[in-house]
Amino acid sequence: MTAAEPEWVRHVVWWHIYPLGFVGAYPADPPPALEEHRLRRVIAWLDHAVTLGASGIALGPVFASRTHGYDTTDHYDIDPRLGDDDDFDALVDAAHQRGLRVLLDGVFNHVGPDFVEPSFLRRTGDEVDTFEGHGDLLALDHDNPAVADYVTDVMTHWLRRGADGWRLDAAYAVADGFWAQVLPRVRQQFPQAYFVAEIIHGDYAARVQEAGFDSVTQYELWKAVWSALNDGNFHELNWALVRHNEFLDTFVPLTFVGNHDVTRIASRLDDIRHLEHALVLLMTTGGTPSVYAGDEFAFRGVKEERFGGDDAVRPEFGSAPPQLDTHSTDVFRLHQHLIGLRRRHPWLHTARTEALRLDNRRYVYRTGAGPDSLIVALNIDDSPLTVSLPDLGVPQGQIVAGSGAPQPEILSAAEVPPHGWLVIAPR
Repeated sequence: MTAAEPEWVRHVVWWHIYPLGFVGAYPADPPPALEEHRLRRVIAWLDHAVTLGASGIALGPVFASRTHGYDTTDHYDIDPRLGDDDDFDALVDAAHQRGLRVLLDGVFNHVGPDFVEPSFLRRTGDEVDTFEGHGDLLALDHDNPAVADYVTDVMTHWLRRGADGWRLDAAYAVADGFWAQVLPRVRQQFPQAYFVAEIIHGDYAARVQEAGFDSVTQYELWKAVWSALNDGNFHELNWALVRHNEFLDTFVPLTFVGNHDVTRIASRLDDIRHLEHALVLLMTTGGTPSVYAGDEFAFRGVKEERFGGDDAVRPEFGSAPPQLDTHSTDVFRLHQHLIGLRRRHPWLHTARTEALRLDNRRYVYRTGAGPDSLIVALNIDDSPLTVSLPDLGVPQGQIVAGSGAPQPEILSAAEVPPHGWLVIAPR
């Protein structure tokens, strides 16, 4: 755990939703009216989040915007397509009553064309700068002290209203010095608040140290998980986990196999049998895990680089709970089981991994923190994998999760079936 990270984060598994899509507010023609109070539809799903095993709900944008939520108009107003302040308060209260923390999405790198304070925009001559060439996403001037004051006040305003932390959207595009000004001022009032930055590339650890984030989004590991499974190249995954161990020396990354910005993991994988392996990796490695709503049902959706290309991964959800087929039910139960495993072993939050056996299609690793450890065996080959525990320095072990036929409770060797996996507790 980092010096700044609140103690409660050690136990968090986030259930992540994109509210505008989740409640059918965007895209929608005509858009829903304020009096529909659609944000309250999320409340009906909170019991599902608890049943899943989550202990926090990570919300995408909920503030007033023109379209998709990342073109903010006013950070102090709830988007009228979702509702109003009372609806927000009701959602936070309902979440907290169930023991769920609430993470908000702060879009503080750029705003929309209708933003309430044009003097906060960054200009080059007479032209307003844009974010990554998107004409409707206008860059804030982070060199302007008034912008730092504004962001500080917005953060504290909603923390005062009950939020537990912030995801900082596109934080990679903002100078670390800006965050180093803002975050200490927010922490002074809310020392238990959590701040996770969206960082895609670069030196994660250096940015955490320089900016003062608690965490960053672990895109390196996300990519390595599905790429290694698709290519039959566990060497790539092991390389990423070695890097991941190094990150854990400085901070605990936010880990995920899906979010609102990427193709769903069930669509990304070439072999749907390996969806289980991706989830095992998420839940048995160090980090603060996040499950993107719908992934627990093996929902599919492909992100495309075009206008509206995110819509397929940001669908509307109906009433809870949904009607599920056999495969979706099995995937949901596996999420429950592995989240339960993680909750019973809270040391996994800071666990480091060590490769015990590694080839292209078979990977056995120890995941541990201090005296605690588990052995995880992944097999994506067409032939079975025999794991001899004494050869790994472990006399015996007990299978605590896995695929395939039942095996003896205490064993010295185990067989992992083709395209199967096991989690073994040393004894």
